[in-house]
Amino acid sequence: MLNLKIIIGSNRPGRAAGEVIPWITAAARDHGAFGVDVLDLREWQLPMFGETLATVGDPKNPVFSAPVVKQWNSKVAEGDAYLFVTPEYNHSIPAVLKNAIDSVFTTFARRGKPAGYVGYSGGIGGGIRAIEHLAHVAIEAEMVPLRNSVIIPTVHSAFGPGGQPNDPRTIAAAQILRDDLGWRATGLRQARAAGAPPPAA
Repeated sequence: MLNLKIIIGSNRPGRAAGEVIPWITAAARDHGAFGVDVLDLREWQLPMFGETLATVGDPKNPVFSAPVVKQWNSKVAEGDAYLFVTPEYNHSIPAVLKNAIDSVFTTFARRGKPAGYVGYSGGIGGGIRAIEHLAHVAIEAEMVPLRNSVIIPTVHSAFGPGGQPNDPRTIAAAQILRDDLGWRATGLRQARAAGAPPPAA
């Protein structure tokens, strides 16, 4: 079974992800291809912009600036695939999410693994611009960003009483994304097991 890490990219009080998180988590588990692990950045008190070459120590056995950063690197390394759930703040991703990505430093824990995205916002954009920025970040982090995403506009009215999206296109998009993540993650896991060129860094 594939290990899917769902990374919740906002830790803000009153965040609008309250209905998004249980829906997409259940949808991922129901797919059947994944063992799902939710990494909520509310529960990971990572130092902001804390990692440098000086804090890492020995790259072969890094210590980082705090034990929680080493734990975060180890947890991220377990994943075969990543699903980022992100709001859009000022046309981009929250600083806490960028910091969490940047905190995976020198371990190459995400290298050659697929990344999918669920974006949401209170307006009509649905997090599209945040996803575009996140895809660029994923490339630099040597993940494999997927084209297909789930976009949830006007998130405060997007879900019905049963916790399911009101728009059937959102449900269809989630199915496409899950299938794509599963297919890519399977192929890339096989490729990594067969051997990969060393990181350019």
